[in-house]
Amino acid sequence: MLTRRGLAPLALLALLAACCLVWLAVLPGTARAAGQQAGAPASGAVVADSIRDSQQWVLDMLNVPAAWARTEGAGVTVAVIDSGVNPDVSDLTGSVITGPDYTGVTTPPSSPDWGVHGTWMASLIVGHGDDGGGSGIIGIAPDARVLSIRVIPDRADPHYDQYEHEQENRIQQSLANGINYAVTHGAKVISMSIGYSEPSATVRSALQQAYDHGVVVVASAGNSGDQSGSGDDGEAPVSFPANYPGVISVGAVDSTGAVAAFSSDNVSVQVAAPGVSVPAQGRDGEYWWVSGTSPACALVAGVAALIKSMYPGLAPELVVSALTSTTTDRPAGGYDSELGFGVVDAAAALAKAGQLTHDQPVKTGVAAAARFHGQLPAEPVRPRGPGPLVLFALLALASLILAAGAGTRLAALRRTPP
Repeated sequence: MLTRRGLAPLALLALLAACCLVWLAVLPGTARAAGQQAGAPASGAVVADSIRDSQQWVLDMLNVPAAWARTEGAGVTVAVIDSGVNPDVSDLTGSVITGPDYTGVTTPPSSPDWGVHGTWMASLIVGHGDDGGGSGIIGIAPDARVLSIRVIPDRADPHYDQYEHEQENRIQQSLANGINYAVTHGAKVISMSIGYSEPSATVRSALQQAYDHGVVVVASAGNSGDQSGSGDDGEAPVSFPANYPGVISVGAVDSTGAVAAFSSDNVSVQVAAPGVSVPAQGRDGEYWWVSGTSPACALVAGVAALIKSMYPGLAPELVVSALTSTTTDRPAGGYDSELGFGVVDAAAALAKAGQLTHDQPVKTGVAAAARFHGQLPAEPVRPRGPGPLVLFALLALASLILAAGAGTRLAALRRTPP
């Protein structure tokens, strides 16, 4: 998990790239806790094929193959706001647009320590296999594209220490810049497998712009499950941007559907997805098994891309409704703070989105405020046309006539002797 250290607690960028506890591979017979490769470089066809087999449980749990009968995400750009994405790895060739780097550090993309976490996440969203066929990583939305926006260096980055000591307001501004860039460059989904311990008005404003432009925003809930009970309400600490209103916060489950021990337990969690030993392709072209709420976030962002591909005009709150109302493994009572509303079902969510498209109401300023559950400025007074002005003039004239008549009567009464 990438963390930002060295700042006062209230300024801490606590869970950066939150959300990936990366167990770098788990080959049969191996167990390297810090990181283990899932196989040889991508050029090995046998390894790529075995990775696809290893990935099948993820696709099946999310019911993705049934959704692919309708769409594979064509026409949608997903902004991956992370540590950068290597566009040249085999499973991502032709699917990545490289955006700006807001980190303020000078590490070149050629560095082996650049874009490690971000490339994993991108492969889970739009991977298309190493030859477009049946081997390598297949993303949830393989026909979509990724817009890579770099806002955080990886922990192994040679300039990470420089970044770690940046002022908190600059760090938060970088994230806001990334969100704004995504919105202005056509992203319909934003995926943020990152986390901050404190909110920011600047980031909140950028998220409001995304929401107003119909962009679906997904974030990892955090990997503080082992800190449950440490918050004021007895739950795990919240993580931003997952805890901002309007953001889809994602927890992690394992291959059996059990909640991952590390997955944050708090009321920001809305849905869950696979997050334990999920196969992904790294920036080095090799395959890795990654764990954390980071991959869970990326997978749900891919499902959101499928929905926006089929129903591009569907409002973000209705995408949320489609995802949360069609889950599997729903907890007793319908919701809890570990699973949220349950594990995402891509095919069912897509079908529900189609129903909601026909019922989608006309947007108004009041509805927008209610949907976001935030404090928004009052609606501006609209310019008045000539009709209201004429009416107001007539009312004013009538008032003057009445006032004049009342004054004349009062004067006459005063002149009348008792």
